[in-house]
Amino acid sequence: MKVQYPINIDLQKYKSAFKALSDDNRLFILQILTENGRTCVCDLSELLNLSQSRLSYHLKILLDVGFISVEKEGKWNYYSAEPTELKKMLSEDLCCKLYPGNK
Repeated sequence: MKVQYPINIDLQKYKSAFKALSDDNRLFILQILTENGRTCVCDLSELLNLSQSRLSYHLKILLDVGFISVEKEGKWNYYSAEPTELKKMLSEDLCCKLYPGNK
């Protein structure tokens, strides 16, 4: 019988964050935003070749864990990476791909 342990609230945040990083599309979104900076959702949709509903799903997951932020201008949403949150989660091993400020 498998024993279930309650997950500490702090650990739950890490679990959600690592789950957010476990998808190719979300990693690509983060890479685009860290390399290009503030990016319109229309450009993300084109670069990822995803339907609007699928892209919205991935963006919501990244927003929920604080890896990205969004600003609305007119009818468009612009997304940006949140360097502070990303730096908390990512090791130096991934710095070349996702660590903001290092190219």
